[in-house]
Amino acid sequence: MATTRTAHTVWNGNLTEGSGVVTFDSSGIGDYPVSWPARSEQPGGKTSPEELIAAAHSSCFSMALSNGLNSAGTPPTKLTTQADVTFQPGTGITGIHLTVQGEVPGLDEAGFASAAEEAAKNCPVSQALKGTTITHEAKLA
Repeated sequence: MATTRTAHTVWNGNLTEGSGVVTFDSSGIGDYPVSWPARSEQPGGKTSPEELIAAAHSSCFSMALSNGLNSAGTPPTKLTTQADVTFQPGTGITGIHLTVQGEVPGLDEAGFASAAEEAAKNCPVSQALKGTTITHEAKLA
């Protein structure tokens, strides 16, 4: 069954001096302020599209890796994934780097790296972001 998730943003003012609020409608987890300085300089307690992409990618990748490991008979005990999304003003998103550390009983480093490679290719968010360079590194805890 297909699912649709919804969020919306209300933006006030121009790009550099304005600001907005992102609301997660589907989950109801809250409203988060967003601004150009938070995106192009320091966050200052606000989020950015790139941070939201990082959250989506790290969670999707973790799910894909967990599923792949479980399907191979080596379910993980724990996976910790960080997604770093690089934004260059005037250019856009220039890359995404995923770093995952896992606790996977019965699996060696090479097997974990291979599973992470497959997850990076098959994660639906990775598929949606094919227009950018995505790299990853994986290691067991």
